[in-house]
Amino acid sequence: MDLVTATDRGLYCAAGDFFIDPWRGVSHAVITHAHSDHARAGSEVYVCHPDTALILRKRLGDVRIETAAYGEVLNRNGVEISLHPAGHVPGSAQVRVSARGEVWVASGDYKLESDGVSQAFEPIRCHAFITESTFGLPIYRWRPQAEQYAAIEAWRRENIVAGRASVLYAYALGKAQRVLAHVDPTLGPIVCHGAIEAVNALYRAGGVALPATRLAREIEDKRVFARALILAPPSASASPWLKRFGDYSDALASGWMQVRGNRRRRGLDRGFALSDHADWPGLMAAIAATGAERVFATHGFVGPLARYLSEKGLEARVMETAYGEEDEAGEGGTPGEGEG
Repeated sequence: MDLVTATDRGLYCAAGDFFIDPWRGVSHAVITHAHSDHARAGSEVYVCHPDTALILRKRLGDVRIETAAYGEVLNRNGVEISLHPAGHVPGSAQVRVSARGEVWVASGDYKLESDGVSQAFEPIRCHAFITESTFGLPIYRWRPQAEQYAAIEAWRRENIVAGRASVLYAYALGKAQRVLAHVDPTLGPIVCHGAIEAVNALYRAGGVALPATRLAREIEDKRVFARALILAPPSASASPWLKRFGDYSDALASGWMQVRGNRRRRGLDRGFALSDHADWPGLMAAIAATGAERVFATHGFVGPLARYLSEKGLEARVMETAYGEEDEAGEGGTPGEGEG
């Protein structure tokens, strides 16, 4: 019998009677990270990393949350549970489940390149690995993130010379703070949409160092915007909120920008292929590092990934889930639904 199975409520461990990232309310939910497609309302108890708890309390209100540090072993009905860094966003975790000599790992969302904000991905040896496959096609191969940050800074400088604001769309939880941690604060003021600024406050409370940011309404001299970097969630695109900034160039930080047609369809001036998910080589490296003989692909390009792994001799299957539907055009789903 499989240690973790897919049910109509979520990934379920019957031996321990708990769910991992359930998409319907359950009695006991172990949460990999706080993005809305993995952490939903309605459960009685949520178990997560302390950094994830900060976001969950903001999003879900007065709910019961139990926290566990990375590597701390919890025991439920004889099943050992521990959380290990996933590198996706601060507090993101892979869930290791062990019982009767069998070890399974549910990855949640992850990336291998350390971003300097989240704790770096930690490969965990296991018999079965449940992996995301958001970018599970060979065409997705990220350039080093330093190149993307340099491209963003070059774009900002071009806009400053032209006297226009730089509006960069980035998912409010994770991507925006990752960008903030790597931009040059001396180029000009950094203005954040309220949805992003609320998360910034939680990150700072959790010890993440971010440069000074301001809300648009706090700036009286509108001429300042011509030198500003303005961070906004993708949902703010073409909204009345943008009118206050005058002339601006807009861009999106997203793995989907690897395909130029996605940028054109969105009507963007620029696109930067910066993702909080593993690319194809990252998926291959992560799966190999687990030593798992069985691999289950969830949310994303699940079919191509499972077929490729099967051809390589692994027992690989698709595991149907309800992930990849983050709000605010988040980093999940398909190019039309998520921003990567």
